[in-house]
Amino acid sequence: MKKLALSLTAVAFSISAATTHAGEVEVLHWWTSGGEAASINVLKGLMEEEGHTWKDFAVAGGAGESAMTVLKSRAISGNPPASAQIKGPTIQEWGDLGFLTNLDDVAKKGDWDVVLPQVVSNTMKHEGHYVAAPVNVHRVNWLWANPEVFRKSGASIPTTWKQFITEADKIKAAGFTPLAHGGQAWQDATLFEAIALEKGAKFYNSAFIGLSDTTLRSEDMIDVFRTFKKVRGYVDSGFSGRDWNIATSMVINGDAAMQIMGDWAKGEFTAAGKKAGIDYVCYPAPGTSEMFTFNIDSLAMFKVKGEDNQKAQQDLARLILEPEFQETFNLNKGSIPARLNMSREKFDTCAHSSMDSFLASSSTGNLLPSMAHGMAASSMVQGAIYDVVTNYFNDESMTPEVAVDKLARAVKASM
Repeated sequence: MKKLALSLTAVAFSISAATTHAGEVEVLHWWTSGGEAASINVLKGLMEEEGHTWKDFAVAGGAGESAMTVLKSRAISGNPPASAQIKGPTIQEWGDLGFLTNLDDVAKKGDWDVVLPQVVSNTMKHEGHYVAAPVNVHRVNWLWANPEVFRKSGASIPTTWKQFITEADKIKAAGFTPLAHGGQAWQDATLFEAIALEKGAKFYNSAFIGLSDTTLRSEDMIDVFRTFKKVRGYVDSGFSGRDWNIATSMVINGDAAMQIMGDWAKGEFTAAGKKAGIDYVCYPAPGTSEMFTFNIDSLAMFKVKGEDNQKAQQDLARLILEPEFQETFNLNKGSIPARLNMSREKFDTCAHSSMDSFLASSSTGNLLPSMAHGMAASSMVQGAIYDVVTNYFNDESMTPEVAVDKLARAVKASM
């Protein structure tokens, strides 16, 4: 909150309509990989069928850091886009600053309170009012694997992080890269989060939602960092700066055995013509089969002037929750619909597993917001965790004990 508020101190809250065409929506997002681009083009097509103009504002970058920088710049100039891909606590930050428009009329007509799971609808609201529309629910704690590489290596899919080390040694000895990974802070945090999740929901909640100093400094957290550094030994030397979808292609092409990544990775397999259960397999990240870390992609709506543009914005929100878009988008993206009671007929086994796990974990307390993907904590806290985690991952001399102390201090300073 502090970081966003400080960066927007000088904002003039009068927002000018920068469009000259009636019924235009400018949409800022970072869906730029093959599967993602195909997904967002579905929504663009639906808007054009409604007679509106879609102005695409795509900013590449898997976790949206670059897109958020651009959004802040636009907001400071008094010219934010009509809609932007925002999620988690960041929605609340923008709402607190008075930028977001009320979508309650659209939500009421579409029965959003009925068709959305409560954990999703709560995330879309600011002070009890809808300000954003969810496009999907991602499961983050997935392991994607190439079964042919495992067969050639004589290895088995690991179900614990201890077993991961054993199987990764076999894969490495067979001449393959055990773990496809991209050396970017958000990818490091995604891997770190999956390792921490093995310690259980209580530990995860205490560390990343409660931000407990005791938990952040605990022996369990030291062990998480210790395992994290061991896993670092199973990525290839060219990982630094690699985009997540390039890492996914290593698994697709049989150069690497596994990737720890959210189910947007499945969109890349789909785009490459690969079939779940045949060309690739999906399993919960080691030790996390009973848990579901979620990342909800959403489009928040910013205040705009002009009745035509406001109507286009309302239509955009409505279309996002309609079954046609929810099905087509999520089939392309690899995620599951945010909307309940959707037909499962066209979804594959990985999606069915995700749907089942989402419903089961929501009743057991094991449905958890992803820290790595901006769902659990403020952008300030998330940034502090990113810095410590990625510096540790790349510093061979830093001990787990030192890392834990740095983590606790950084989180405390960012609260």
